[in-house]
Amino acid sequence: MVVLAMVALIATGWRKTARATARTPRREPVVRRKWVPIGVAETTVPLYKRPNVLRRVWAVTASTGLALVMGAVLAILLAFALAFAVITLTDLLKS
Repeated sequence: MVVLAMVALIATGWRKTARATARTPRREPVVRRKWVPIGVAETTVPLYKRPNVLRRVWAVTASTGLALVMGAVLAILLAFALAFAVITLTDLLKS
């Protein structure tokens, strides 16, 4: 299976050039209005302050919990899909 995937990747990339070529325009460029610079207001901002330890611990705990829940849901969905496939295929073999 891996060999087939590698052959497919090689076959699709076989005819591509190494460098991208610049596209040549086929029609006249669109006339646009004159470019006028936009003013930028510069303001001072407070320096970055690291979050406290409690907030960092909460972030690690919450992300770990979310990862565990998502992993459990994915495992359940995969188990149901595999069970459905096995049941369907064994029913087809019986008939």
